[in-house]
Amino acid sequence: MPNSSLALGIDLGTSGVRLAVLNEHGKLIHTSTADYPKGLEIPEDWKTCCTELIRALPTNLRLALRALAVDGTSGTLLACDHTGTALSRALPYNLSCPEQRQTLISLVSHGEPASSVSSSLARALRLISTHGQSVLLRHQADWISGWLLGNWCWGEEGNNLRLGWDLVNQTWPASIAETAWRAALPEIVSSGKVLGTVAPEQSQSLGLPKQLLVVAGTTDANAAVLTANAGPDDGITVLGSTLVLKRFTEGPIRGAGITNHRVGGRWLCGGASNAGGSVLRQLFSDTELKELSRQINPEFNSGLMLRPLPGPGERFPIDDPTLEPQLTPRPVSDSLYLHGLLEGLARIELQGWQRLKELGAPPPKQVISLGGGARNPQWRRLRERILGIPVKTCTNPPAAGVARLALQAISPQHNLVSTKQESDHQR
Repeated sequence: MPNSSLALGIDLGTSGVRLAVLNEHGKLIHTSTADYPKGLEIPEDWKTCCTELIRALPTNLRLALRALAVDGTSGTLLACDHTGTALSRALPYNLSCPEQRQTLISLVSHGEPASSVSSSLARALRLISTHGQSVLLRHQADWISGWLLGNWCWGEEGNNLRLGWDLVNQTWPASIAETAWRAALPEIVSSGKVLGTVAPEQSQSLGLPKQLLVVAGTTDANAAVLTANAGPDDGITVLGSTLVLKRFTEGPIRGAGITNHRVGGRWLCGGASNAGGSVLRQLFSDTELKELSRQINPEFNSGLMLRPLPGPGERFPIDDPTLEPQLTPRPVSDSLYLHGLLEGLARIELQGWQRLKELGAPPPKQVISLGGGARNPQWRRLRERILGIPVKTCTNPPAAGVARLALQAISPQHNLVSTKQESDHQR
């Protein structure tokens, strides 16, 4: 029967939501996007976009869905009540809370993912100071999964590492578990676990099958890794609003700004810079970026030394909440300025791979790129020159990666990390 067992992936990004539908063979058969009406910090926008996109799915696809999974920006955190009602705007992934530094020191060891003032734990402490201890603290993907389930008790392990979850020991550290606000934390489940079926209210409202499974997803960066189908010698760089580096390793790696995950049975480590495409879009329109890029000769240096951060503060490869952007001098030529900005991002990427190597990760032999920036051929060649290794492009969206988690729940024989899909890697 055509379209008999489809999987839906929902990718909550920094600027909007993307859906992807995979058939039972793991082939991408549908994708669609919607931008947040107001912005990342508005939880109602997340629901609005999901509602719009799901309702717009062709009826034959929507009724053939058997499982769905959600990924999101792992550090974007909100406080809600026990009915899931958001109590304020969400605190975005790149927000630093330096006033929580001393409390963080008392809760987690230096170098742990939650130890930085840019961590989810720092944002959690700020939310508790604002709303009190009788709240639920939920990351973006977990909150939307809760909305679909009608139950906000769960939290996926990867999304909660920077809130303090100990992935190795599968527990909250005693220092956090013994706090007065322990009940605000989610019950942690592993990525890929079936959480339940979609709530009757959402089934009716969204036109979804009543027995549709809701599966614990992952972070947006991990979803991209699943889409890229990366091998043991590959590095993965997500060129979206931020610059994210990931790599499979033999075991966890420890260091400031580093996150470790388990995806498809393998350890995955990396870090995320605050720098990325959001800086470029503050300075140029999409049309300008495309036209100006054509004028760049990526075989030559621009002569500029820029650090294209969107504002003060960096998470990786340097963990420094006071690090200032360097966006000047701006030359008369816009194409030369863009050239310098792209070089600055490439140097941050190089520093990121060097930092991972210092901490014990083997250097990648090639990099697979994802995200909007991966489609820029001049940037790809420029990065290839600066990194000194081949750079390839994967065009499938992260939503297709998280859909693979949903597909595994209904087709256990579907391998998350070893099967090569059509059009995964392209030059």
